[in-house]
Amino acid sequence: MHGCVKPICCPPQFCVRDFCTPRAVPVIHPVVTINRQNIIDVPQHFVQPITRNVVVDRGFVNTGAFGFGNEGFGLSNRLFVR
Repeated sequence: MHGCVKPICCPPQFCVRDFCTPRAVPVIHPVVTINRQNIIDVPQHFVQPITRNVVVDRGFVNTGAFGFGNEGFGLSNRLFVR
């Protein structure tokens, strides 16, 4: 048996070639739209006109501007001056 040698069998070696194949996976993102109407109090001004009739009777005395007679500035609320 000189010519026959028993072979040595080694464990197998693996050569792995990885390939990537993309696959779409749906990812759902819910978006909620909220329409808000904010109520804001804003003052709204109204003008209510009031008319009053006032009668002022000073008589015929010329009191001048400050009640000093004719010694004041000579102003009068009458149409005539003495």
